[in-house]
Amino acid sequence: MSKSNDYTADQIQILEGLEAVRKRPGMYIGSTSSKGLHHLVYEIVDNAVDEALAGYCTEIFVQINEDNSITVIDNGRGIPVGINTKSGLTGVEVVFTILHAGGKFGGGGYKVSGGLHGVGASVVNALSEWLEVKVFQDGKVYEQRYERGKVMFPLKVVDECPADKTGTEVKFLPDKEIFEETVYDYNILKQRLREMAFLTKNIKITLKDVRDDNHKEKVFHYEGGIKEYVKYLNKGNDALYDNIIYCEGTKDDVYVEVAFQHNNGYSDNVYGFVNNITTPEGGTHVTGFRNAVTKTFNDYARTNKILKDKDQNLSGEDIREGITAVISVKVKEPQFEGQTKTKLGNSNVTGIVQSVVNEEFSAYLEENPTVAKSILEKCISASRAREAARKARELVRRKNALETSTLPGKLADCSEKDAENCEVYIVEGDSAGGSAKQGRDRKFQAILPLWGKMLNVEKARADKIYGNDKLNPVILAIGAGIGADFDITKIRYGKVIIMADADVDGAHIRTLLLTFFFRYMRPLIENGNVYLAQPPLYKLSKKGMTDIYCYTDEDLDESFKELAEKGIARDQINIQRYKGLGEMNPEQLWETTMNPETRILVKVKLEDAIKADEIFTILMGDDIGPRRQFIELNAKFVKNLDI
Repeated sequence: MSKSNDYTADQIQILEGLEAVRKRPGMYIGSTSSKGLHHLVYEIVDNAVDEALAGYCTEIFVQINEDNSITVIDNGRGIPVGINTKSGLTGVEVVFTILHAGGKFGGGGYKVSGGLHGVGASVVNALSEWLEVKVFQDGKVYEQRYERGKVMFPLKVVDECPADKTGTEVKFLPDKEIFEETVYDYNILKQRLREMAFLTKNIKITLKDVRDDNHKEKVFHYEGGIKEYVKYLNKGNDALYDNIIYCEGTKDDVYVEVAFQHNNGYSDNVYGFVNNITTPEGGTHVTGFRNAVTKTFNDYARTNKILKDKDQNLSGEDIREGITAVISVKVKEPQFEGQTKTKLGNSNVTGIVQSVVNEEFSAYLEENPTVAKSILEKCISASRAREAARKARELVRRKNALETSTLPGKLADCSEKDAENCEVYIVEGDSAGGSAKQGRDRKFQAILPLWGKMLNVEKARADKIYGNDKLNPVILAIGAGIGADFDITKIRYGKVIIMADADVDGAHIRTLLLTFFFRYMRPLIENGNVYLAQPPLYKLSKKGMTDIYCYTDEDLDESFKELAEKGIARDQINIQRYKGLGEMNPEQLWETTMNPETRILVKVKLEDAIKADEIFTILMGDDIGPRRQFIELNAKFVKNLDI
């Protein structure tokens, strides 16, 4: 085979304007799935929020239109309509057609911003079938339209408006050539816009959905800002004290807002935001907060002789047990690790946040000794539990991930040792476990049967989890530790598959296991290693006919239609409704639920950690009220309920 050496300069492709965005959309918005679709809205709203942060915008209106286009209106200053001397284009055209152009690069337009720094508006334009922008300024309405990033006509005056009316209206339709789906989810937008409203004091954000006759509308307006956010996040928990501790300050052009409150739970829920952008991986602002809380509380305990000279300092882990905290910083030039902004890298922010929280929290503790006492009692209790957990952990820790001598007795391991190629089925009950062991492919499939009632970890400390006879086999089988010790690189199986019956008990077991993974092995979910097996609900059989398996009632109806077209009537078919996995023989279990060629697996994804935390707290926590409310709201959506 001859090799071509004619690699010339002409073979280097130059993507002009917004072509690069359309060619590689994932580089700019993360993905072309539902997540990327909703990201388009956030980018335009972020621009409006930036106007609010600059002190010029008080209201933002977002509407999902009948055709799944989006309208975003703000009452800020409006995008400049004058000519940009460098490009010779209007400010509007520059913002929507040129990458890395905007008022966020030190030109004095914005002190802080949360968008993609000059990328956002132009990216939304590039990835839309069409985009229309209107600007309200100087008593005039200016308009321009683009199609797939191309200018349709120059910016022109189309109407008049009151002289005091200012702002921007952007309307766009995501391009179905780019996105895998183009239907907006009202609830996803609601969640993010609520978050934005919490993080920007006094801004009013309205979300409206006019796609059907039952128009939905929600207004978000929180004068208390992040204090109200903590209250909202803690609503499913019993607070340890009434007040929400609030720290605020500005230093070296960095504005810091922190709000936190302890509850009777055991999780440490700390959420960081930079210029209103969530940072799920934390960063220097979160580090600063954690350092400050640990140091401040220990200093208080020593000053007030609660801790004696010989006593060790309380650990940060103990002090933060049951804490719900929101850290919001506004930074002029944030440095993120990666374009998607998941982690803040500005080294100076650590000291600034630490200084602000230290000062404010110290004063609060001195003024509120009863609160300090409540936190201290919880710390001491957490410390004892942590020590008990450490001892328990030492007892159960596996010396080596490949030493089968320490593996749980009921685990039927696979012969393959490369985690990438291995999977473990966590199976409900010994009966289904027996069928699964017989039906599996021993080379790469391991089976771990569970029996009895699982521990609800939402209501238990770590020391109760280590050594628990129901959870310990799961911990040992996965082989990567739990909690702070969890190491994703040590997992023994690339796929952890929960296989439970398609009934209420099965759903309960799935929820208990997912709660455990979320609280103590979260990287397992974040990394996409957890799956739910989907066993069939029905088997249709007839002599001389290949068995048909149906996984939903819709599948069943569709199968009946297809059989009718072949001249096979419904009364000729034997219908078996599976009540549980144990009813299947090994061959059936392999064919329907375990064979990689034919099975259906649902990957468990963590799209919103805050929302997930809220749901687990509601469903699995001690407070009955929010759970009852959740059930009342969602009961009508339940399918295949066995009572």
